[in-house]
Amino acid sequence: MMKPSSVALLQALVALSLAGLSVSKDFDFFYFVQQWPGSYCDTKQSCCYPTTGKPAADFGVHGLWPNYNDGTYPSNCDSSAPFDQSKVSNLITTMQKEWPTLACPSGDGVTFWSHEWDKHGTCSEEVLDQHSYFARALGFKTQTNILQALKTAGIQPDGGSYSLSSIKSAIQSGVGYTPYIECNTDESGNSQLYQVYLCVDNSGSKLVECPVFPHGKCGSQIEFPSF
Repeated sequence: MMKPSSVALLQALVALSLAGLSVSKDFDFFYFVQQWPGSYCDTKQSCCYPTTGKPAADFGVHGLWPNYNDGTYPSNCDSSAPFDQSKVSNLITTMQKEWPTLACPSGDGVTFWSHEWDKHGTCSEEVLDQHSYFARALGFKTQTNILQALKTAGIQPDGGSYSLSSIKSAIQSGVGYTPYIECNTDESGNSQLYQVYLCVDNSGSKLVECPVFPHGKCGSQIEFPSF
């Protein structure tokens, strides 16, 4: 017969095991995040174009990030399943175009994609394997077409200043869901349109209204730099 202490230890080990099994699917929604390359580059830190050449003047995918409704998020959930380029070989050309790296030193994108998968993708691998994770994000990029939504509302990446409310309204009208706008600052300290967050359900299949937005602040008027 087991001693009470042994029973308690066994129960604790079982609980930990079950927690480990559930960690990669235990989230409420995804943030689908796109970034404006002009704002990434127009900072004191600047940027480096990919080895594949300067990206198009369009929003690029930053990531698809599992999140909890309380605003926190899981990360680095499975070190045993690192990014494997061979699993997305048929997506690489599209990823280089739609999910380009702008970090320095110049790269081909693999380091960026590897980071996104290892930190965020592994936390959703029970619903999206590696190929599905990247393919689904690319699909949402095409579906949302943020730049077109802004241009339709007369908001152009021309270095001009636009109201934050008009940018939100334009994206909501074009996409059908309320965005969160993240700003950064240029070398002169001006607030500029940097990233757009939209939300996806926890199966990674459809856009939904965001249950919670990140913390952050933009000015009431923000610049939309050229690229």
